[in-house]
Amino acid sequence: MPTGRSVLRDAIAGQRGLLAGASALGSAHQGGEALIPVIIGVVIDQAVSAGSLGSLVRWLVVLGVVFAALSFSYRFAARAAERAAEQAAHRLRLAVSERVLDPRGGAEAGRLPGALVNIATGDAKRVGAVNSVLPFAVAGLVGLLISAVLLLRISVPLGLLVLLGTPPMLVLAHLIGRPLERRSGVEQERAAHASGVAADLVSGLRVLKGIGAEAAAVARYRRTSRDSLAATLRAARAHAGHDGAILALTGIFIAVVALVGANLAASGDITIGQLVAAVGLAQFLLTPFQIFAWVGGQLAQARASATRIASVLAAPHAVLGGDGSPAEDGPGALRLRAVTHGPLTGLDLDVAPGELLGVVTIDPAVATHLLACLGRETDPESGSVELDGRPFAELDPTALRGAVLVAAHDADLFEGSLLDNVVTSGRDPERALAAAAADEVAETLPQGVHTMVAERGRSLSGGQRQRVALARALAADPPVLVVHDPTTAVDAVTEARIAGELREIRQGRTTVLVTTSPALLAVTDRVVVLDGGTVSAEGTHAELVHADEDYRTAVLS
Repeated sequence: MPTGRSVLRDAIAGQRGLLAGASALGSAHQGGEALIPVIIGVVIDQAVSAGSLGSLVRWLVVLGVVFAALSFSYRFAARAAERAAEQAAHRLRLAVSERVLDPRGGAEAGRLPGALVNIATGDAKRVGAVNSVLPFAVAGLVGLLISAVLLLRISVPLGLLVLLGTPPMLVLAHLIGRPLERRSGVEQERAAHASGVAADLVSGLRVLKGIGAEAAAVARYRRTSRDSLAATLRAARAHAGHDGAILALTGIFIAVVALVGANLAASGDITIGQLVAAVGLAQFLLTPFQIFAWVGGQLAQARASATRIASVLAAPHAVLGGDGSPAEDGPGALRLRAVTHGPLTGLDLDVAPGELLGVVTIDPAVATHLLACLGRETDPESGSVELDGRPFAELDPTALRGAVLVAAHDADLFEGSLLDNVVTSGRDPERALAAAAADEVAETLPQGVHTMVAERGRSLSGGQRQRVALARALAADPPVLVVHDPTTAVDAVTEARIAGELREIRQGRTTVLVTTSPALLAVTDRVVVLDGGTVSAEGTHAELVHADEDYRTAVLS
């Protein structure tokens, strides 16, 4: 099962080739930087103090070559590290997207869509960014070791001071980074929640305006946004405190090294050039420690993000994935036996092959849970759902959904032409458009079926979106089609036309209409009423209207 540590480890291991190259080049850069003060010290001792012009020129050339090499090394180390970071982030985005789109579901449980987007983008980027800093952490360590060796050659006490003082500094840096990691996790959680709420409110803007709930929506988002801002400020303060504490520790350490070097020079143990080199190396030590502080902050944030990504990747599946496939020419018989799920309590229901069945639910929650079971979005708590005698649990979810298509009431359209939203590998789209009265929608658009539709169909009215979504379901021509309230936003005349066309186009195919529309129920072969989670009445529409008061109330009121 993925964990935050394994996600972070895999993100790094997957880019080890680029990281090795970047680390080598970065180490060359830090090694060159460490050599600069030593070369300057040599110039002072061998050229300036001795007054040798030839020696001065030679060492200046060496200095120029070192500068050119370290500049080249840094440039290409940064390129390789950034490439590793972007590739790791891209792979994580793909992994999160694949898990969210897994036909067995489950990743979306307890998470708003905007929160999942935030994890797939912001968190993936933070984890990938670790690869942009690790090579420089290696380079900083190499630079530190080179500095220690050079200081040992100048003075054993100075070298030992650096070698023995570095491990405690690294331990302290790790301990100081703990609060930053905790607060970064909270910050990212709150930011993801704010993104999810914003996406939720934007998608339901028309509904909010329709019921006059804009003020409540704004108040809710303000509270969420303020919580996110507060968490971000706390994380920023932790980040600033982390960097300040590391800088203070580093400054104290470098000051100690410089003081020891000055004392050795004053006592005559080292030359003036060696003192300059020692002071320069002490100043150089600031760079590796700044790198360590930077890397520590990035790692703290990446660990928090990796934990969030792991929570999505490790989310339990909503349904168990079988490996069977429905028969290609199966008759399309549905059977529910003792199905218990939410408000469904021991539901028994048979749908004959080729039957056009109407289902009326007194409680809307019953419809929601029934559709979830038929669409294999979830498995019932007990009981079984079967297609042509085979339990859903034995069938591959993707293959099953190709045989049993559940057309939800709130189906979304995609950005593209109207025709692109309808065309499938099934029936002729023109016939499906006519059956859903979506041909009338095309006639009102400037370019007919080739008119571009905005994302989620926002350029169309509610009734137009419903008709196009129904046409898409009919064009798929599955052996079993389950449709939920497909005509709630169309006028009565259009609804009557759709009812007649729907019966004709689905002739010989099993169809379940979960609706309270009298026009649609009138064309069904049989209607069942679900009340209290079980079948409370069944018969034709005319029979139930005449004999069942609850049915009349649900359908005709």
